[in-house]
Amino acid sequence: MLARAVTHAVVGLEPRRVEVEADVHETGLPAFAIVGLPDRACAEARTRVRSGIVSAELDFPRGRVTVNLAPAGLRKEGSGYDLPIALALLAASRQIPQGELSRHAAVGELALDGRLRRVGGVLAVAEGARRLGLERLLCPPESAPEAALAGVRPVPVAHLAEAVAYLRGELDPEAVEPPPEPEPAALPDLAEVRGQERARRALEIAAAGRQNLLFAGPPGTGKTMLARRLPSLLPPLDDAAALEVTRIHSVAGLLAPEQPLVRTPPFRAPHHSASTSAIVGGGPGIRPGEASLAHHGVLLLDELAEFARPALEALRQPLEDGVVSIARAAGRAVFPARFQLVATMNLCPCGARGDGSAICSCTAQRLASYRAKLSRALLDRFDLVVAVPRPRAAELAAEPSESSAAVAERVALARSRLASAPLRRTSDADALLSRAVDRLPLSGRGRARVARTARTIAALAGGEEVHAEHVAEALAYRSPQELA
Repeated sequence: MLARAVTHAVVGLEPRRVEVEADVHETGLPAFAIVGLPDRACAEARTRVRSGIVSAELDFPRGRVTVNLAPAGLRKEGSGYDLPIALALLAASRQIPQGELSRHAAVGELALDGRLRRVGGVLAVAEGARRLGLERLLCPPESAPEAALAGVRPVPVAHLAEAVAYLRGELDPEAVEPPPEPEPAALPDLAEVRGQERARRALEIAAAGRQNLLFAGPPGTGKTMLARRLPSLLPPLDDAAALEVTRIHSVAGLLAPEQPLVRTPPFRAPHHSASTSAIVGGGPGIRPGEASLAHHGVLLLDELAEFARPALEALRQPLEDGVVSIARAAGRAVFPARFQLVATMNLCPCGARGDGSAICSCTAQRLASYRAKLSRALLDRFDLVVAVPRPRAAELAAEPSESSAAVAERVALARSRLASAPLRRTSDADALLSRAVDRLPLSGRGRARVARTARTIAALAGGEEVHAEHVAEALAYRSPQELA
């Protein structure tokens, strides 16, 4: 007896239809084989499915059992195939109706006692089911709110026995109600920063224009503290962006069950020992990296010069194109990666350079080696480069400064101005920009970034045109002296 169930493999972020074919022969020696290029976790479904079926007080098929995951050329990874394999076997042994099963997609991991556990990528699987015209998805209860985001009707089943009872028409699971929007998490407030007015201004510009920012200076000046407050200036994600971010985090297995839709811009801060695959994605299963997990949010690279140069150079493509394209012998995946890069670094290996109270002990060779870790092409992709000096005692003892909420209001207004109409440069602004190209080491990319920064500054000022003073301020954030 042959029966089929439908599920999906997730390649990158895209769902690919997988047909689970179960063939049961009651004659011959007992055997259970899974074919169709399964990985180890998928092949181990034999043990989980057998135990789950028996624990649900159902009959495991006798004789020779073969499960084929088609297409055979597509690698199948993970434990999400457990539920469709179990249902296909039960349909092949005539314990559930094949006609009813064919109207559903299924995904979920089976525990040995038959309970269902959530897996990553359910949103993508549900989107694949919707494209096939399947309106219902059998899944664990924890995954049901996530599946509902795709426009299909999730059928939450906590146990294999519940899935069987539902397909037999003996059980009608309750409709899934969307969970209430959670209260936004408290973020570090800009009011906690004392002094550093120029760095605070750069943060505001970066937040309004979605621009990349580098803080450079000696240790203890507040570079990391400033960088970690950028998310508090950003507005919530709109529906389209929230769904994109949710899809990425779902595939990565980072989606919280109580928050199926990610509404706040993500903030990622990997350690400087992170590999290239961890930063941009890849690995055996081609998973999204930190750059994609920060999509529509902020990627913080603290101590930029301590990261491996290949990992940093791999960021150049997503910084320009907004996507990460990963090619492997087993296939190719494309992940969105339109993020704001915020980085911090010392001016020399010992950290004393730029600090008036310390003497730098670095040799010229050591300093050159330190700076060689950062290519000119990478540094050119920062819109704003800010030297962060050591704050004075009077600044540290001052009253709290402007809060993140007040700055976020200006940021939201500036973004709306930038989105509503283009701000044109005056002739004086054009002339200043042209002189800067001739007199400064400003590339074509650098010129475009200065022009974009100047538009952001003009929008923050509430103007309708970009004037020379806006260009001058933008140029001040790209001075080569900042990293001297």
